[in-house]
Amino acid sequence: MNEVDPCPVGMRGIVPSLNTPFDASGMVDGKALNVLIEETISAGCQGILAVAVAGEQASLSYAEKDRITRIITERVGGRIPVIISVTADSEVQSRRLATMARSAGATGVCCQVPRNLKGQPLTDFFRSITDKGPDMLVIQDLDWGGGGLDVSEIIRLFDELPSFRSLKIETVPAGPKYSAVLKQTKGKLHVSGGWAVNQLIDALDRGVHAFMPTAMDRIYVAIYSAYHSGKREAARALFEKLLPALAFANQHVDVSIRFFKMLRYAEGLFSSDICRPPIKPFDAHQRMEAARLIRHVTNMQSDLASSTSIRTS
Repeated sequence: MNEVDPCPVGMRGIVPSLNTPFDASGMVDGKALNVLIEETISAGCQGILAVAVAGEQASLSYAEKDRITRIITERVGGRIPVIISVTADSEVQSRRLATMARSAGATGVCCQVPRNLKGQPLTDFFRSITDKGPDMLVIQDLDWGGGGLDVSEIIRLFDELPSFRSLKIETVPAGPKYSAVLKQTKGKLHVSGGWAVNQLIDALDRGVHAFMPTAMDRIYVAIYSAYHSGKREAARALFEKLLPALAFANQHVDVSIRFFKMLRYAEGLFSSDICRPPIKPFDAHQRMEAARLIRHVTNMQSDLASSTSIRTS
């Protein structure tokens, strides 16, 4: 008899954090964004995260975020959940973005933990976001070099904020924190991984519900599907083939953004691979390595497409 899943949030699988496509003039490319949305859904992804770190959120104006959000929600049309990042420089800006996300019909909002808040002020901050935004709050526990929010604080927020139903953990290390949060919430809090995608199999073994990486969606979906079909070693083998690309991309978040935009351009989804400042261009050595790894990834995707075609023919 199957056990009842205690987590009410239905997102299971890959929920990519989208890159923002820019045209040759550096403006948001709405046409490419529509193409990207359809590719994301076609790949089998179970949700979308937009205008977050991978989407170069700090470079986007409010008007651009509003436009991107409305393009996505209208194109998705309720087929999968849409989560909009409302992380900003001030609480006022975050509330305004949350209001916008609600009016556009987003499923939920994602917001980073402000570094200078804890205890009741932190609860009040997130409550002010949920009062303005959609029904679901995803808290982004982001700490590039440390442990992030104390687990006790996470449990307190979960107990006090009904809208807090999902946690995106991006801390160092991530694995033990996944397990601690899942255990202490009895599996009721939806837990996803992001930056620590290099530990994907470990996270699956720990029971993490979803993953929010960037690009390579069809490969991630294949890994997740194989794992949950009882083919753990096949999932591991496919994941290990992906590790060279992940090792290159995860040197730094700026490297990741540029690499995956180059990949999207190579796939024909984006009209350019332009990134906005402060993201720097690759030097000659980086360009050479990136090109080699993009060929590797696209070959993996082609092999997956061929094997799927063979199985379904």
